[in-house]
Amino acid sequence: QVQLVESGGGLVQPGGSLTLSCEVSETLPGVYEMGWARQARGKQLEQVATIRPSGRPQYIDTVKGRFTVSRDNAKNTLFLQMNSLESADTAVYYCNAISPGGVLQNYWGRGALVTVSS
Repeated sequence: QVQLVESGGGLVQPGGSLTLSCEVSETLPGVYEMGWARQARGKQLEQVATIRPSGRPQYIDTVKGRFTVSRDNAKNTLFLQMNSLESADTAVYYCNAISPGGVLQNYWGRGALVTVSS
């Protein structure tokens, strides 16, 4: 069973930075889109950053210019570098591996809490 394990969450002050990591237990087929979603208390889950199999990243407007998604294929690890954090970024962040069209099984991590507060 494929496992995705997030790390790096915690408390950070507004304007600060934090990097999340996601270790994938095995190498997935190259068709998967890897990314990060978040869910703030009382709000819907939203996909904030995705990296395509081609390596092209995609972001929602509210994090563009502040967040960077990247991956280390040799280490089966996905990263989310978050800069200029705002209180609105407070959420549980989930790593995911999505099969376009649902051809293969999707995978999700258990989440890492990021709290932006002074």
